[in-house]
Amino acid sequence: MPQQLTPRAQARIRTNERILEVGRDHLAQYGAAALSLRAIARDLDLVSSAVYRYVASRDDLLTMLVVDAYTELADQVSAAHSAAPANDHREQVRRSCNAFHDWAVAEPSRYALLYGSPVPGYQAPADQTTEPGTRVVALLMRTIADAAASGRPTGPASVAETTDAVDFDSIRAEFGLDIDDQHLHGAIALWATVVGLTSLEVFGQFGAEPAIDLQALFGSQIDGVLDRMGLTP
Repeated sequence: MPQQLTPRAQARIRTNERILEVGRDHLAQYGAAALSLRAIARDLDLVSSAVYRYVASRDDLLTMLVVDAYTELADQVSAAHSAAPANDHREQVRRSCNAFHDWAVAEPSRYALLYGSPVPGYQAPADQTTEPGTRVVALLMRTIADAAASGRPTGPASVAETTDAVDFDSIRAEFGLDIDDQHLHGAIALWATVVGLTSLEVFGQFGAEPAIDLQALFGSQIDGVLDRMGLTP
C-alpha cells in the first residue's frame, strides 16, 4: 500500500507545481533568457527568499521547464503512436510526427526552449534531460526498426551508397537498435524533416501569411520521406 504523504510533503508538491505553472507563463511572456525566480516569487505572493527553498537557481528552473516540456511532448506523441493500428508502422510514424508538429505549434515558447537557440549561460544537465529529450526520436527509430524487421520497407538502392562514409554504430548503441545502415539513414532523414519543417513554421520562417497550407505541407513532406524509405501501410 503506497505511503500517504504528509501535509508538508503535499504542500511542497503543490508549490512546485505552481512554480512550474508560473514558469511556463513567464517563459511565454518574457522568453527563457529573461526568466527570474524573483519575478516568479512575486507572482506567487512569496518573499523572494522563500522560492529558493523549492528551486535553487534560475538554471534549476530552466531544467524543470525543459524536462516538463520534453515529457509532455513525448507523452502526446506516444499517445498518438498507440492510437494507430499495431501492425501499421507507417501510420504509427505519421501520427507520431503530426503529434510532434501539433504540440510545437500549440506551445511555441516551450518548443523554442527545446529546439530553439540555446539560453545564454545555461547548460542542460544530461543526467536529467537526455532520457525525456530522446523519447520521441527513439520511438520513431524503434518503429522504423520494427518495420524493417517485418520486411515492410525496402528503401531506395541509392540510400545504401550514401551511408558508406558514416559510422552509425554509436547511434545503434545509444538507442539499442537492431537496424541496418540503410533504414537508420532513413530514420535520421525523417527526424531532420520533422524538426526542420516544424521549426520553420514555429519560428515564422514561412512569413506572416504563408502562401501554402503549412499543415498540408508538413504531412506531404513526411509522406514523401516515408515513400522514399519504402514504408508502406
